[in-house]
Amino acid sequence: MIKRRSILTGIAALAASGLVAACSNGSGGSSLPADSSDAFGFKPEGLPITEKPLPLKFSGTKSALAPDYESMELVQRWKSDTNIDVAWDNLPDNVYAEKKNLMLASGDLPDALFNTGLSDFDVVTNGSNGTLIPLEGLIAEHAPILQGILDARPDIRGAITASDGHIYTLPAVEELGILAYPNFLFVNKTWLDEAGLPVPTTIDEYEEALRAYKARGAIPLSFRVDSFCANVADLIAAIGGLPDNNDHRIVQDDKVIFTAAREEWRTAVKRLGEWYQEGLIDPESFSQDDPTYLAKGKTDPMNLGSFIWWEMKEAVGEDRVADYAHVGVLKGFDGKQRASVSNYAEINRGAFAITSANKYPAATMRWADRLYDPVMSAETRWGPIGVTLEENADGILVQIPAKAGESEGERRQKVAPGGPCITTREHFETVVAPEPRAKERQDMCREFYEPHRANDAYPPVMLSNEELQQIADAQTEINTYVGRQFAKFIVEGNIDAEWDSYVAQLESMGLSKVVEVYQGAYDRYKSA
Repeated sequence: MIKRRSILTGIAALAASGLVAACSNGSGGSSLPADSSDAFGFKPEGLPITEKPLPLKFSGTKSALAPDYESMELVQRWKSDTNIDVAWDNLPDNVYAEKKNLMLASGDLPDALFNTGLSDFDVVTNGSNGTLIPLEGLIAEHAPILQGILDARPDIRGAITASDGHIYTLPAVEELGILAYPNFLFVNKTWLDEAGLPVPTTIDEYEEALRAYKARGAIPLSFRVDSFCANVADLIAAIGGLPDNNDHRIVQDDKVIFTAAREEWRTAVKRLGEWYQEGLIDPESFSQDDPTYLAKGKTDPMNLGSFIWWEMKEAVGEDRVADYAHVGVLKGFDGKQRASVSNYAEINRGAFAITSANKYPAATMRWADRLYDPVMSAETRWGPIGVTLEENADGILVQIPAKAGESEGERRQKVAPGGPCITTREHFETVVAPEPRAKERQDMCREFYEPHRANDAYPPVMLSNEELQQIADAQTEINTYVGRQFAKFIVEGNIDAEWDSYVAQLESMGLSKVVEVYQGAYDRYKSA
């Protein structure tokens, strides 16, 4: 039998027996339309959720590889188990983004959003104007599993609670501990052996390795500037002494720092510019997409010296794994190792939302709560038992190997709908084992990166509507400008000549105000 978290089971039982306080209409005190779930024979516990089929309409995002959700085995089981008949209108990210804005503006709303695709600004704006309904009362009354989790984990509750005290979206959580360090640096060891060079441990040795790759006519270093896991943050830390991440927003000693206006960042970018002028950086690093980037490690003949990605095999293929070596965190100019920590959060607060068009919020919340059962969460995230998962001798769910010609990641996108689910660190020990590739990354993070953590991540703070309005335009403008200038500084090698005007432009765009708002929100989060 698959093991469960006893603390959640106990709290869920209390909630189901009425010992967890419920709010009128499940609204947390807000005025909501009357709930019509009873018209379909709503049951406060057990299955099915309603005696008669209850139709709901959901919209949201899905993977580009995912089929229509109605055809998924797990989704079909949800329908038969619950009697909740969902009409799914989930679309790939780029298609949904445009539709979402029109949908929210027009008021032509589905009953709920599954994989909502909502930004914090969307959540706060549409929560405060009534488009999204507050959920905390519904959770207390109709979601004993989630209520138990939130009681046991105030950090998750805090991450999904808006500054007005309401919860407008439900979370998805996966506590693997690998998002903090997504940028693994690899080098071609076969070529280094032939050149009589060691696998580098310092930034200077790494530079010599790049020169050796150039000497054989290969691409010395390739990366991406807008990718989740192909960025030069750790190289910037080694050269300049200040960690970095995609947001250029880090925390050190409880102080929020915008890295791309600091002298350390200038020093690092200047040296990267020198590498570029020397031919050590792939010119396509500033424009390539993932398919183009990942194809470079698989060309025939082999032509890639060093790259940044979070999985070697995905970047170079199974047959070349032995040719490459993981470098880890290089010693910098002062001999120190600094691992940059990203702001990618393991708590995603945009998994599910109920709109004001929904006439059956109690039944809808009960439906969503089932997905927070630890086993159901595993199926929701990785796919159904018997398709992608099976129990081992210890009662732990483990991955069924993917078929030849299909990766585990591709299979997962085709059979796992995602949405609201929680898999905690404890669940990865008692319910479901990490995917083999994820376990490998876990081990690498613990061994090579965490001991050299150089900053804290900015926490998953939900800014207030006022704060978001203060910085939304400025932040977008700043991010676009920094990205453009980063590439320009490296390609043209002119950062010293343009640095003062660059910093002045950031200030004119409102950088100080953006940092001030983030600092205030961080201080509020820490004192809560």
